[in-house]
Amino acid sequence: MKQLTFLFLMLSALLFSSCNESSKKSKNSNASAESTKIYFNGDIITMEGESPQYLEAIVEADGKIIFEGDLKTAENRYKNATKFDLDGKTLMPGFIEPHLHPSLAAIMLQNEIIAPYDWKLPSGTKKGVQGEQAYRNRISESIKSNAIPDKLYFVWGYHQLWHGELSRDLLNTIAGNQPVGIIHRSFHEIYLNDAAITKLGIKESDFKDNPQVNWSKGHFFEGGWLALVPKMAPILLEPNSYLKGLSTMSELLRQNGITTIAEPGFPSSDFDGELQLLMKEMGNNPPYDVYLIPSGTQLYGMKGGNEAAMLFMETLDTVSSYNRTNVKFLPKQVKLFSDGAIYSQLMQMKDGYTDGHHGEWMTSLDLFEEQLMMYWNNDYRIHVHSNGDLGQQMVIDLVKKAQKTNPRKDHRLTLHHMGYFDESMTREMADLGIEASVNPYYLWALADKYAEFGLGTERAENLVALKLLTDQNIPLSFHSDFSMAPVEPLTLVWTAVNRQTSQGSKFSQDQRISVFDAMKAITIDAARTLNLENEIGSIKVDKIANFTILNENPFKIDPLKIKDIGIFGIVYKGDYSISKEFK
Repeated sequence: MKQLTFLFLMLSALLFSSCNESSKKSKNSNASAESTKIYFNGDIITMEGESPQYLEAIVEADGKIIFEGDLKTAENRYKNATKFDLDGKTLMPGFIEPHLHPSLAAIMLQNEIIAPYDWKLPSGTKKGVQGEQAYRNRISESIKSNAIPDKLYFVWGYHQLWHGELSRDLLNTIAGNQPVGIIHRSFHEIYLNDAAITKLGIKESDFKDNPQVNWSKGHFFEGGWLALVPKMAPILLEPNSYLKGLSTMSELLRQNGITTIAEPGFPSSDFDGELQLLMKEMGNNPPYDVYLIPSGTQLYGMKGGNEAAMLFMETLDTVSSYNRTNVKFLPKQVKLFSDGAIYSQLMQMKDGYTDGHHGEWMTSLDLFEEQLMMYWNNDYRIHVHSNGDLGQQMVIDLVKKAQKTNPRKDHRLTLHHMGYFDESMTREMADLGIEASVNPYYLWALADKYAEFGLGTERAENLVALKLLTDQNIPLSFHSDFSMAPVEPLTLVWTAVNRQTSQGSKFSQDQRISVFDAMKAITIDAARTLNLENEIGSIKVDKIANFTILNENPFKIDPLKIKDIGIFGIVYKGDYSISKEFK
């Protein structure tokens, strides 16, 4: 009997081994098809681990990474594979932009751009302008040259510290009967003239209970902007112009090596309208994926309450018309809004502002607490727009309260933007498991001016103090929040590594971070912000074959040259796309 049992076990083992070997051969046979590609002869950087790790070769098939290792083994194992000779270039995981708003990009890129600094676009560079009179002359010239009579003409990029004060009366003088809307650099404010107000059919009584509307100045900011946007949606979402803006955005993404974007806070104004137009652009199959995170703030208003908003969110990732292969809603994730915009100096600051003005809350504190606690108790991954130290502290204190009443592990609540914070706050964040997604560009664009106006030297020179975060091992990603920064991941890395400003100032050099930590923030840690680190963000077997190919290795050049590295091309799910000359 024992001999029969032993014989049975041996036969079973042989049969299992045979089936397993057959399965391996079948898998290898499929992987050896002509569509399989071997990448070699360059610096292949995985972004796994805690320092740069290099591979001699990787193999991709059917949009997935199937091998990592030495070239000889790859060639022997995949004999029929085609070869992709990197010719000394650098291959990295595809860059990830975890916080970008296609709706804002579409609006900005289809309209006039007059900002303090230059903006590089596929069609050329929009020159910046500074100074009150120079700005007024530029917008006057733009309106006269480009505006269509009786059509609302938008100009994006205004900032009072560079361009002086604006008002409804001033725009009436400049534009006359031409409807004009001047959108603030922050995208959180707008100024309208009389003709624009008439065109939109709005009345002062429509905003009588909104403290963030100055009707006499034609100024709508923060909550006032959010209340106005739905009324402007039919104009802002005009299909032909909007799609033109989205197409330009797609080209910018490709030129800058980005293979994945996410919009935290969908929609901006019109759920169905924005989604349909986004789906139409993505139907052209541009080489990137879009992940959408619902806006708890907008859906609260659209659905008539927090619980109704959450019930709607629960369905989004399962409705086929809301998702496609390259557009997906992320399940159980939500975006909330704390304090005002840093570009408007409306973020909430613990020590206030040097000129005596005050910040704003984008969501009333009672409502924000209700929202955060509801989504926390329903196991959501929560993303919070928060800029000032008081705005962030408010969120930190609520997370403390939430952890006491309903402790959660790996909740990954993430503060987004984080313009100004201090060391004590990062220690609290680390203790509570709060993560960070920041915009390093704030330092470059704002530090010099804010040292002079509003914040003072010490706070302005310590904007986005990133080393405080990395010293606490807080997961850290970078984003542009386009158009709060150019959609250029390497520019964000450059700023974080060098901490130089638009005026060439070198501020808080002790807050520079390593090139590796900065590159993680646009690859694997950016994937983590979206809860997608098991799918994208590094080069590892079974991950999606999204790669960015650079002309130079960011770990081997002068850090001051990182932003000037050329993007040679991208690989999106195995398909190669060479970049047009842009940098």
